[in-house]
Amino acid sequence: MSRKVIAPGDLISGAVVVGNLVFTAGMTGGSGDTETQIRNTFKRLKEVLEKAGTSLENVVKATVYLKDLSDREKYLNKIWKEMFPKNPPARTCIEVGLAGDTRVEIEMVAVIPEK
Repeated sequence: MSRKVIAPGDLISGAVVVGNLVFTAGMTGGSGDTETQIRNTFKRLKEVLEKAGTSLENVVKATVYLKDLSDREKYLNKIWKEMFPKNPPARTCIEVGLAGDTRVEIEMVAVIPEK
């Protein structure tokens, strides 16, 4: 099976495409408050998915790492509904120790639709 790298970096790639599946790296949203970081993370993920030939609409699984799990109810769920208004993907949400001021990291698996 072929493997295609999207946005290659020195240590990790933005995403890897295997067959019709796109596996993103865990992405963060830079600085700012929690809501801003979540929105910026989605923006970065959206860009990488589009470079790979798919979109947020085709995400089938997401793993969300939060510094504070209470941010799931405070911020994440509202933004999640905006990003996935219909047929949201499966999601795992975990509280973890993220470096510095980072409040969220998200990774996704998406399908590239048939043309």
